[in-house]
Amino acid sequence: MSLLTVRHVTVYRYSEPVKLGEHRMMFRPRESHDLRLLRSSLEITPNPTGLRWLHDVFDNSVAVATFDSAARELRFDSSVALEHFENTPLENPLAEYAKTYPFRYSDEERANLAGALANQHPSDSLSRWASQFLDPSGITGTMSLLRSMARGIRQEFHYVRRTEKGVQSPSETLRSRCGSCRDFAVLMIEATRSLRMAARFVSGYVFVPGMDSGAINGAGSTHAWMQAYLPGAGWIDFDPTNSIVGNRNLIRVAVAWDPRQVLPLWGTYDGAASSFLGMDVAVSVRRDGE
Repeated sequence: MSLLTVRHVTVYRYSEPVKLGEHRMMFRPRESHDLRLLRSSLEITPNPTGLRWLHDVFDNSVAVATFDSAARELRFDSSVALEHFENTPLENPLAEYAKTYPFRYSDEERANLAGALANQHPSDSLSRWASQFLDPSGITGTMSLLRSMARGIRQEFHYVRRTEKGVQSPSETLRSRCGSCRDFAVLMIEATRSLRMAARFVSGYVFVPGMDSGAINGAGSTHAWMQAYLPGAGWIDFDPTNSIVGNRNLIRVAVAWDPRQVLPLWGTYDGAASSFLGMDVAVSVRRDGE
């Protein structure tokens, strides 16, 4: 078990005062048997006139802030302290029939997993790329398949931090051989779905022991990875950016079928588009005592 503190600061800057609209935040980690929230704080400047919390359709925690003022700068400062319990897929063995690929979900599971099975970016190039991880004999170990795919992305593709909005299509990532953590997560999600296995997008944070080592990509900002649903084990984390399997160093905040449904922060303002100067994001994850 690790005691971790996550601080996430986002600042929007404008050339002139703009009227601030509604802003929605996904900063609060998803509590579960492997993650327990100890305390949290959220400071917003200027102060919002209203702040409410809700759970979305995926049971993610969402904060909604409203304003009645104008400002040249809008700042969000979130801090959470939590207990993180590392688990590995070995602790949750797969159902016997799901240990080798291909396997079939039960009718009940398929009904509940429809969104996680639907390909958003089907393509021949994606299917060909995914098929390279299958054993020519026709029977492949399910975990071996997904581990190899995550490792393949880590080894074959170049990580770049992209600040622009949106996610590359898997075809674009395959062509360029580079991408951000969210691009790699979507590539693996769609490849997994092309093999008729359920997958979903995860947004959160990554803890980097020894920040200067360079061994982990995605530090200093929000992070993204994927989960695959495997009978008997449930949702298992796969971080293709760092070839991590299981929740080691990963702090889940939100899950969804599509990355557009789990934006960490989004909102509106009333003013000229040219008045927006930019935004700064800084994320730090520290272990207790560091």
